[in-house]
Amino acid sequence: MVYHERAAWAGLIVSVVTMGVYIALVLSRAAGGDLTAVDWFPLMLWTIGGGIVLTILITIFWGIAVGIRDRDSATTSDMRDTDISRLGGRVESAFLTIAGLGVILLCAVGADVFWIANTMFFGFAVAAFIGGIARVIAYRRGLV
Repeated sequence: MVYHERAAWAGLIVSVVTMGVYIALVLSRAAGGDLTAVDWFPLMLWTIGGGIVLTILITIFWGIAVGIRDRDSATTSDMRDTDISRLGGRVESAFLTIAGLGVILLCAVGADVFWIANTMFFGFAVAAFIGGIARVIAYRRGLV
C-alpha cells in the first residue's frame, strides 16, 4: 500500500470517528432538549482540530510502520497517485458544492446559525468521506 492510499484510509477512518464524536457530543449536551441551544461552536472546533491531528498521527505512525518493513515504498509516489488524488478532489468538490447550496438555502429561509454551520460541517465531513472512498476504490480497482 502506497503512502497516498494509506493517507486516504486514515482520512476515511478519522472522518467516520469525528462525525460520530461530534454527533455524540452535541446530543449529550442537548440532553433531549433543543439542539440549537447547545454551545456547538467549541465542540465543532475541537472536533475539527482533533480530526486533523488524528489524521496526521495515523498517517505518520502507519508510514513509520511501513517504512520499517520496506523503506523504499514508504513514501514513493507516481503519476497514478496524482491522478487518483485529482479524482478524489473532483468527487469532494461535487459534495462541497451540494453542501454550499444547502447553506445558501438555509440562509435564504432564515434558519438558525446552528443548522447552517452544521450543514457546512457535515458537508465537509461527507465530502472527505466520499472522496476517500473514491480514492480507495481507485487504488483497489484502478482508474477507468
